[in-house]
Amino acid sequence: MCGIVAYFGNRPAYPIIVKGLKRLEYRGYDSAGVAIQQDGIVVHKKQGKVADLEKHIGKAADSLKGTIGIGHTRWATHGEPSDINAHPHRSSDGKLSIIHNGIIENYGSLKKELTSKGYTFKSDTDTEVLITFIQDILSNTDGTIENAVRIALTQVIGAYAIAVMSEDEPRKLVAARKGSPLVIGIGKGEYFLASDATPIIEYTNEVVYLNDEEIAIITDDEFLIKDTKDAQLNPYIQIVDMELETIEKGGYAHFMLKEIFEQPQSITDGMRGRLNAEEGILTLGGIREYADQLINAERIIIVGCGTSWHAGLVAEYIFEEFCRIPVEVEYASEFRYRNPVIKKGDVVLAISQSGETADTLAAIELAKKKGAIIFGIVNTVGSSIARTSHEGAYLHAGPEIGVASTKAFTAQLTVLSMIALRVAKNKGTITDRKYREFLHELKSIPNKVKRVLESSQKIELISDLFKDAKNFLYLGRGYNFPVALEGALKLKEISYIHAEGYPAAEMKHGPIALIDEEMPVVFIATRDSSYDKVVSNIQEVKARKGVVIAVVTEGDVLIPKMADFVIEVPATHEAFMPLVSVVPLQLLSYYIAVLRGCNVDQPRNLAKSVTVE
Repeated sequence: MCGIVAYFGNRPAYPIIVKGLKRLEYRGYDSAGVAIQQDGIVVHKKQGKVADLEKHIGKAADSLKGTIGIGHTRWATHGEPSDINAHPHRSSDGKLSIIHNGIIENYGSLKKELTSKGYTFKSDTDTEVLITFIQDILSNTDGTIENAVRIALTQVIGAYAIAVMSEDEPRKLVAARKGSPLVIGIGKGEYFLASDATPIIEYTNEVVYLNDEEIAIITDDEFLIKDTKDAQLNPYIQIVDMELETIEKGGYAHFMLKEIFEQPQSITDGMRGRLNAEEGILTLGGIREYADQLINAERIIIVGCGTSWHAGLVAEYIFEEFCRIPVEVEYASEFRYRNPVIKKGDVVLAISQSGETADTLAAIELAKKKGAIIFGIVNTVGSSIARTSHEGAYLHAGPEIGVASTKAFTAQLTVLSMIALRVAKNKGTITDRKYREFLHELKSIPNKVKRVLESSQKIELISDLFKDAKNFLYLGRGYNFPVALEGALKLKEISYIHAEGYPAAEMKHGPIALIDEEMPVVFIATRDSSYDKVVSNIQEVKARKGVVIAVVTEGDVLIPKMADFVIEVPATHEAFMPLVSVVPLQLLSYYIAVLRGCNVDQPRNLAKSVTVE
């Protein structure tokens, strides 16, 4: 989850690296540091955010003129956040410096072996062990720094994206990856390395995505990629289609608010070039080769984590209703550690905004080995899940910088809905008439989301009344049950208020004991096949003096008579209602967090891309 940045070229590296770290700070913000190659390696690092690092460096920044450097913003794994545990780390002789995203699982045994040789360690990190291991190999061979890195990586177990510098080879930068992402931007006589493309696009749109167990060696004369067996590979240069303004706040107070308000556009972008409602055409080029396997699947397994798992729960309802295919939705972190029954020909849908989620990646690799067909549903082009999958579909939601996912969730639902409709049409499980109706309804969603966003001021007023609540309960039925889970997650993530999502019918089986006049209960109570039952659930809460905030369909006259507060959303088919009903819950969480003084874009203990276990 850490963010790494490196620069090799002719410009001063420090300003480029610091700007890049700010772009990557959503990946971790426990501590930050830089190392610049100039008359030896100069290292500055500090607990806290990148701004704290800049303040710590102060006027010394004027003397950082070196044109090769590395930087890191940390999400702590081994060792608590501190100045000592911050990256970059140095070898014991001070001649090598490293930044690292990932976890070295066998660092304990390596550390014990190195300690027996007389090496000492200043930090609690696995990364210091790795750079010391590289130093030990280098001191016992006549090779170069890249050779020492290569030998070390054949003996470590775990995940890594690293960049390494040596004082003895000052015009060389070595980088490698396995399990953690690393992108190399190719400029004119300069190179930009980062965990993703966001720090790079300001300078170049030509990038190389390193694959697992690949090592990049950059010098003034050449750019090489080798594998861990020392075989030279041909780099595949891709063009990144990303605009700089998409990673700026654009006048919004926070990235999260910007991304909530971007949803009419991001949903539209997900349908662009795919959905033509007028002609009844739905084209998904990413699932052509394995379309028959998906259409004829005896079951579908959906894997994801967090918000992506919630999107999978909605997709379960959609696929089973439209396609009549049994669906199982699994937490990727649980799926990978048991012995799941997977048959050859089973279809796995892997959902991940970043495309780098470690548990999801491991889950699909397990399923792939057992003969499953993998479809990746990801937002980040060139990501590990996208490259590991047999086929799949990109969300085209644009960069999502806020740690709490918003527009990626609705983009995931959009793409999953289109896949389900395409399968249902081919299977004949829905009529042509229904198919066209659904296409028109899906096309109308962006305008309906836009109408919900027009209620933001009302939602902000409601939020002010509940900003000091200690607990929240979110309830929904059917398609809106996963929305209840997602609403509760958003509130927990950014406001630190305890919240639980539950199926409304299950309230009587325990949670109703919590209801009193201090308990806000959010009902997703739109008009659908469960409406009458939800009305009964609201009455049960009101009978116990609970405070009800209800998300209802426009024109509802019954629930507003019972609920304390009502937020209206436009009517739509219940299968697509989560695309609409989740938006007021996103805004409610956002405004409550802001009113509580929380850091909305960088909530404590969280990081955007979970690339470690």
